[in-house]
Amino acid sequence: MKKVIFKSVPFDKKLVTLALESGVDAVMVEKDQVKAVQALGRVTVITPEDMPVVELKKKSDEDVAVKGIRDGKDVVLKKGWEIIPVENILAQVETLALECESLDRATLAAGILERGCDTIVVLPEGAADLKRIVAELKLSQGIMELQTATVTDIEATGLGHRVCVDTISMLKRGQGMLIGNSSAFSFLVHAETESNPYVAARPFRINAGAVHAYAQMPGDKTTYLEELGAGNDVLIVGADGATSLATVGRVKVEVRPMLLISAEVQTKSGTKSGQVFLQNAETIRVVSDKGDPVSVVTLKVGDKIMVKTDEAGRHFGMRIKEEIKEG
Repeated sequence: MKKVIFKSVPFDKKLVTLALESGVDAVMVEKDQVKAVQALGRVTVITPEDMPVVELKKKSDEDVAVKGIRDGKDVVLKKGWEIIPVENILAQVETLALECESLDRATLAAGILERGCDTIVVLPEGAADLKRIVAELKLSQGIMELQTATVTDIEATGLGHRVCVDTISMLKRGQGMLIGNSSAFSFLVHAETESNPYVAARPFRINAGAVHAYAQMPGDKTTYLEELGAGNDVLIVGADGATSLATVGRVKVEVRPMLLISAEVQTKSGTKSGQVFLQNAETIRVVSDKGDPVSVVTLKVGDKIMVKTDEAGRHFGMRIKEEIKEG
């Protein structure tokens, strides 16, 4: 995840307030304005002295930047940087900050050499784009490739502990979490964005499944649903594969009647299959191959739904290479 800093030099209270509302990681102001920012909200405040600026005018300026970073300084490259010099620096160091004056420049900075710089310093002229910059660089997790699976079995399995993940975000139609019995096969479980005659929509909630299930998490990790708690970041996935982050507000674990849903995907190397335990209730939905939410109550064998397939093998949620079979 990229770090976003808003630079308010000279100090502008309205722009600093906008930065705080946008969710930046830090605000940069001159020393005599630090307390003024701290009075507006709880945020990290830094000064220009904390991040020495290097302007890339000639080849030797690259060496100055690299030396400063290797000496432990948080070097930031001045507005006007070009891609090739930045690539040369990134090839030699692990961290780098770039000044950016617009969403386009911030997006470019975040993708140079695929990994990009780790810190974006947004200048006052980029304030109009600030909320979008934060959303793109801190919430968006890129595009995930989903597959179409065919439902092969739906079985009532009795009572079990299921996990409701209540986020502090309002999710949209088509969005949910990837949940499965195996880290190699997860189902897109839809958020409760749909109303019915008996229950109002709760678009902040994903009724995600049984306590033992894997949830796909940010950073190519997984976790057991039972391990989620308030303050955790979870991966939200849309029917189109677009991903973002949401923060867990609370987790509710309750005993409910459950269904075991099985599905399979045809691949060039053969058939992959997976299962998920979901609560047996009308409000719990998976996502069809058309991107629409489908209640588990009306789901039928032969229906096409969205899933994510992968290679099995996780240890404490991290990907490992090991001979392993999950079912």
